[in-house]
Amino acid sequence: MAIKPANPPNSDINVTPLIDVVLVMLIIFMVVTPLLEKNLDVRVPETEKVETVTEVPPDQLVVRIGTEGDFRINFDKVTNEEYVDKLKVKLERRKEDDKIVFFIADDKANYARLITALDGAKQAGAKVLGMMTTPPEEEEKK
Repeated sequence: MAIKPANPPNSDINVTPLIDVVLVMLIIFMVVTPLLEKNLDVRVPETEKVETVTEVPPDQLVVRIGTEGDFRINFDKVTNEEYVDKLKVKLERRKEDDKIVFFIADDKANYARLITALDGAKQAGAKVLGMMTTPPEEEEKK
């Protein structure tokens, strides 16, 4: 006697048990994860008190470019023709590693004048060029 199966064989994978296992694992990980957090001890270096200098040293070279495009070396007005020569004289008296020139340009100054001032300082022998964002207190020396 032969028994015929009620349903023919099915070749599709039954994913219902797989989904059940994945959901159980997800719940386990959600419960265990907060317990795994550990505090890390971090040793932070002590802060140093840094001295901020608010005034410009008297021997520092500062070139100012005004709104009209005029040059000033420290507080002395200089014409375009004299700019490189006077800056060269001031830089020649300095050591090789102390040939630093800072620039302060007015907000309304022409950009080309700033580039001219930078090029002139390099021609005069400056080794380091710096830009100052906030000008020091204007104390006219007479």
